[in-house]
Amino acid sequence: MPRSIRITLLSLTAIFLLSLSASAQSASSSAPTLKRQKSGTTQRLQAVSPVDSQVVWASGVGGTYVLTTDGGEHWQAHVVPGAENLEFRDVQAFSSQVAYLLSAGTGTDARIYKTEDGGNTWRLEFQNQDPNEFFDCFAFWTRTRGLVMVDSVNGRFPVRRTTNGQIWKDISNNLPPALPGEAAFAASGTCVATQGQDRAWIGTGGASQARILATTNRGKTWQAYDTPITQGTPTSGVTSVDFRDAFHGILGGGEILKPHDFSNNIARSSDGGKTWQLATPTPFRGAVYGLSYATDASRREGSNSQTVVATGPSGAAWTPDEGDTWNLLPGLVNYWAVAFADAHTGWLVGTEGRIVKITF
Repeated sequence: MPRSIRITLLSLTAIFLLSLSASAQSASSSAPTLKRQKSGTTQRLQAVSPVDSQVVWASGVGGTYVLTTDGGEHWQAHVVPGAENLEFRDVQAFSSQVAYLLSAGTGTDARIYKTEDGGNTWRLEFQNQDPNEFFDCFAFWTRTRGLVMVDSVNGRFPVRRTTNGQIWKDISNNLPPALPGEAAFAASGTCVATQGQDRAWIGTGGASQARILATTNRGKTWQAYDTPITQGTPTSGVTSVDFRDAFHGILGGGEILKPHDFSNNIARSSDGGKTWQLATPTPFRGAVYGLSYATDASRREGSNSQTVVATGPSGAAWTPDEGDTWNLLPGLVNYWAVAFADAHTGWLVGTEGRIVKITF
């Protein structure tokens, strides 16, 4: 074969491979599809927990929770008996039968419920008695091991931990001292994130410094690390945190009381939360209330996905590169929380029973 023809064929092959690579890259960063679904309630939904692409639980005010077992084609809305005045600002689901609900609030309004029969009955696992403690959110490593974040009281964080899914013990002595006014935000059930079998991160605000509290041993010891996002007032700081593996994480937040202002509301870490760098702010104004990596809901083994969806009352957006660039999700306002079942399928929930399925 003449040399010139070989060169031409090699060139064509290179162009073809480059074309395939560009097509694959384009496909991986193509805009997601959005499908609005009927939740069966008009109550504000503040947290969502997909088990897989078919089974999803969400929760909200008025003692409300909703459940689908067919990917959101049909949702069933219910109220937990005796909890009609509670705000279920977090939910953690493990199957179509097993789920936990956390009601945010002070005193006896702060409670944890559990069902093992798909919501037919609920067991009150924990009811707070301290009138000064406000429960914000929880997260689990397994269906029997988890953490509850509680706002600081008298310079300490009365965080609760369970190792058997039933008894929730105060581990405040394991955590660093709290800054004056330091607290978490019960906006989307994502102020705590767990990953693997041992790691957890808590986002804080409300003080002079917004911080991440991190553990690598299931809450036995903790370290506090500063973050660079908008902070310094009682209504600003970290609202949401997520990690895709032991090292790479992202957080969102901002100033809750300035919904019309752009701000430094996104930061990321590549060293397990020890240091944080500002990323590009979201294209929507105001604070981020919730964010999530588009990856498996269990986060057991870690993920290479850098796709993140962030949402808040002023809008929602997604990034294919962990916050370098953002794309606005059109028409999505007043969605407070987002979570994914896998790398392709997630849900956003918000006010007036809003719920939308997002598919990459």
